[in-house]
Amino acid sequence: MKPLVSVITPSYNQAKYIEATIKSVLQQDYPSIEYIVIDGASNDGSQEIIKAYENQLAWWISEPDQGQADAINKGFQKANGDIVAWLNSDDLYLPNAISSAVDVLLKNPDAGVVYGDAVSADSDGRLLNELRFKSCDVEDFLQFNMICQPAVFMRKLAVKRVGYLDASYHFFLDHQLWIRLARETRFIHHPDFWAVSRYHQEAKNVTLASQCGVEVYRILDWAEKESDLSALMLENKPQIWSGAYQIIARYLLDGGKPGEAFWTYFKAARTWPPSLRGYWHRFLFSGLNSLGLGFLGKWYYFLKSRRQPDIHTKISLKNWPGIPSR
Repeated sequence: MKPLVSVITPSYNQAKYIEATIKSVLQQDYPSIEYIVIDGASNDGSQEIIKAYENQLAWWISEPDQGQADAINKGFQKANGDIVAWLNSDDLYLPNAISSAVDVLLKNPDAGVVYGDAVSADSDGRLLNELRFKSCDVEDFLQFNMICQPAVFMRKLAVKRVGYLDASYHFFLDHQLWIRLARETRFIHHPDFWAVSRYHQEAKNVTLASQCGVEVYRILDWAEKESDLSALMLENKPQIWSGAYQIIARYLLDGGKPGEAFWTYFKAARTWPPSLRGYWHRFLFSGLNSLGLGFLGKWYYFLKSRRQPDIHTKISLKNWPGIPSR
């Protein structure tokens, strides 16, 4: 018998995107899905869209909440599945994502989390870049090696054991959870495309990018005080701080602050020089942008994107929700 998978979608005023998100879950080929939608009292027409699908939902509610983590935690507590995941209301699952994730977890009973690769898309669903990841453990997460949240599936017992999401985080709520989970269980990376992560100007990580650094420093401070993490923090201090600076710089660049991003990338390189090979192009792009020469960096990214293989040749996306037909 296939295990039940509970998928939770938190949402607030995402009428432009939520229907495609819902369809990308409902059109999965996996037979045993419990789909829960937690709406934060939207007033943009989202509730009417959700109601149109309520017969296919296990449960949904629309009420004020304390933010994304609070909404997801409500869903976790309602979930009956052995496997849980959350899919934000502007992201998408790709075909066969859930069945593939379940298959990996069934074959690896010692693993508590599995994650796949993803594709970025713009606000209109046009696919931009492949997002490839590596295998990560707790040291990697402490160094702010990132994975793509919509491509993550977890055993509910593991999530329950570590205490769900910390609702005081608003930007790095997922990453802080990965660290806590990686202390307790094994993560497996599976190199298939499972999700679309949408990048658009209304996304909180773009509109509030300059505030992301506060939570990065909070995570470092928290980890240094954890008895089982403090030794790792000390042993890997240059790599950890370099990783922290890199992720802060990236959000500053996304948030339209190239000058601050440049100097933060500089701190990352000074703290751990070998790290520069992983982000030299963003370092250079932020410097060019701050000098008013950002068009040179954009030309580089344009040429780079043209060299990338077409994702449409790797996955059948014809008529898939949220992806425009070609």
